Amino acid sequence: MDAAELRARQKPLKDRYKENPGSAIVTSRAEGRLADDDIACAVDGWRGQVVAGLHPSTGGDGSQACSADILLRALVACAGVTLKSVATAMGVNLRDARVVAEGDWDARGTLGIDKQAPVGLSDVRLTFTLDTDADDATVTKLIQLTERFCVIYQTLKNPPRVTTETQATRAAG
Repeated sequence: MDAAELRARQKPLKDRYKENPGSAIVTSRAEGRLADDDIACAVDGWRGQVVAGLHPSTGGDGSQACSADILLRALVACAGVTLKSVATAMGVNLRDARVVAEGDWDARGTLGIDKQAPVGLSDVRLTFTLDTDADDATVTKLIQLTERFCVIYQTLKNPPRVTTETQATRAAG
């Protein structure tokens, strides 16, 4: 897809969202189902289920996806698509591009060993490796815009309010 096709696809959407801002609000959804016979959760995806389980550092055997890895993959996917979209719109030729996300977490926190140890990723690093003829100023602008428009990046930088709801059913008796 080139810049003209991208603009043509996005123009009616941008026009609609400017005219009716409420129509731009999108609800994304994910659903998982717990396994009966394992400490795992099957999450539906576009190409089948992904089964998340315990990381080897918390008792897993490494055969199932780690939730932290899934989060980092979401960041890479979003940053990659956003990078390609911004590069296309800017007319920046990327001969090759690689996006890598790494995150650190302390297994002691999730295992409840040390109440002072954090639960969750404490540091996330996002690395872009680009093969391009663009000058340094253009590459800097490309990355700034990628960060600005990447939904997952911005969600991690500016965490949303998170709420929980529980619906429990009980057997009659």
